[in-house]
Amino acid sequence: MYGTMKVTIGGSLKLAFRPWVEGLEYIPADGPAILASNHLSFSDSFFLPAVLDRKVTFIAKAEYFNTPGVKGRLTAAFFKGVGQLPVDRSGARGAGEAAIKSGIEVLERGELFGIYPEGTRSPDGRLYRGKPGGLARVALATGAPVVPVAMIDTEKIQPPGQVMPKLMRPGIRIGKPLDFTRYQGMEHDRFVLRAVTDEVMYEIMKLSGQEYVDMYATAMKRQLAEAAKAEKEAGRAAKAEKDRTGS
Repeated sequence: MYGTMKVTIGGSLKLAFRPWVEGLEYIPADGPAILASNHLSFSDSFFLPAVLDRKVTFIAKAEYFNTPGVKGRLTAAFFKGVGQLPVDRSGARGAGEAAIKSGIEVLERGELFGIYPEGTRSPDGRLYRGKPGGLARVALATGAPVVPVAMIDTEKIQPPGQVMPKLMRPGIRIGKPLDFTRYQGMEHDRFVLRAVTDEVMYEIMKLSGQEYVDMYATAMKRQLAEAAKAEKEAGRAAKAEKDRTGS
């Protein structure tokens, strides 16, 4: 099914958007490797596989795979077809442990595993601090090389609230593989995990040219949501006061 999806969806994406690519020679011809990318858009998980000869497996939340009804079955088939694995986010440690287990299994099969170290899409196009759990632990547990990847301008294709995508050329810039085998056996050392993650994020920053923000994207999203909520409440209070006074 992956091959069929790659020809149909991948071919259509390349034909319609004509993404440019630099550094394809850094993708290993065979064997396991981790593709660590910035995350600007939902479409990142489709544009990157579309330009690669090898299959790359990303993870996706389990809800995409177990929604009931015809639409749910079609959605599940689609995500399986494009090489995404379901991750159950329930339980004490949630998605982190599930993602690590899935990544190790993919790499042990000698395949490519795609991961977004930021943990979520950037809320404003900037590059945020990488989370040290998933990427670093998978890399150290398997010894697989980490290939930094920068998605360019994918967030401009379909901004929030825009129904129809904009036909433009996004870019993909791939960097030299990073070797962290010197740290193998240290996947539970939080300082090593932080160092590995920061090194990968630095390479992504150089490739993407993004402004770096030394905080987690999830924290920024909470701040933005709280600010929007406060602004909305202030607007309601002002309206109520205006209605009360009649001025």
